[in-house]
Amino acid sequence: MRVDRTELIETLEDAGLSPYQANAYVTVLELGAAPVTRVADASGVPDPRIYDVLRDLESVGYIETYEQESLYARANSLDEITEDLRTRASRFTAATEEIERRWTEPSVEQSTVSIVTRFETVIKNADEFIRDAETQVNVSLGVEHFDRLRPALQAATERGVRVNLSLHTPDGDSAGLPTSEQLARVCSEARHRRLPSPFVVIVDRTKTCFAPHAGSTNEYGVLVDDRTHTYVFHWYFLTTQWDTWESIYTSLDDEPPIDYIDIRYCVRDVAPLLRDGATVRLRIEGADTETGADRVVEGVLTDVAVTGDGAVGAEAVASYGGQVALVVETDDGTVEVGGWGAMVEEVEAHRITVEAVDCVRDGDVRR
Repeated sequence: MRVDRTELIETLEDAGLSPYQANAYVTVLELGAAPVTRVADASGVPDPRIYDVLRDLESVGYIETYEQESLYARANSLDEITEDLRTRASRFTAATEEIERRWTEPSVEQSTVSIVTRFETVIKNADEFIRDAETQVNVSLGVEHFDRLRPALQAATERGVRVNLSLHTPDGDSAGLPTSEQLARVCSEARHRRLPSPFVVIVDRTKTCFAPHAGSTNEYGVLVDDRTHTYVFHWYFLTTQWDTWESIYTSLDDEPPIDYIDIRYCVRDVAPLLRDGATVRLRIEGADTETGADRVVEGVLTDVAVTGDGAVGAEAVASYGGQVALVVETDDGTVEVGGWGAMVEEVEAHRITVEAVDCVRDGDVRR
């Protein structure tokens, strides 16, 4: 497709030349080697400006000037000019593609919930979220994606982050599962789900990355940076990806001190001990529900509060779907501690440590 003179000049202006420079350069292309005065007349560039204009074009490699009775100008080798224009065109193309990508895949900072169109975006954000984790990471993924997140999971585990890893295999068998030695480096506990599953990563109670399993009709992903929405994914993880599946590796002990990230698992384990007359000493790190300030509670467990139809001591954590709280007697009085999203209790627990258990009769703390 041919481009007329006016359009060519406008395009050169878009590429960074001034109107005088674009006119002068197109004129030199049309005239070939010509005296500077003729270039001025043919291009319409004023005589007082033509020398400066041609000098600028020469400095960027578009033309060259030389003496032959008078000062002449001619177009330089086209290689450098055409390469410069192609580079500029490529940058415009790349910018267009990036604009389209950012429009279809907004960053998490721009929205609490973002829908993205590529799995690559989901797993990239998951990697970043895990690397910034401070307290806990819940992960459900297929063995084919394990290696992709292995470095981030290992770094989180080494920082003392609680990592719960749910792995699923294509045919439900154990082929392809990491070894115990490999799992020890990347998680606190691992379970094997024997059904195809979505990809889920939940970090520090606030961030979620989700993508449907490979058999889904549409490829999409969800990125969440919000406590309320993440709470929904947290329960989905516990009830479908974690609680009902066998443990294939754990680094957790049954003897104090025992750490809990989720208050429901702690209540499930200590309530029977309390009922049997044991003295359970706790240390709880969390936040004051009124001020949001960090708060540490240390003392003896005196009661547990569970609302709803769940039976205290039930094995499945889904049984504790209502309010769950620990009542702790401290040196400063009684403190009621709740779990994630606590509102009516004084403290929201982030980490609970059973420091000691003194039993009237034999008993143990189960994780």
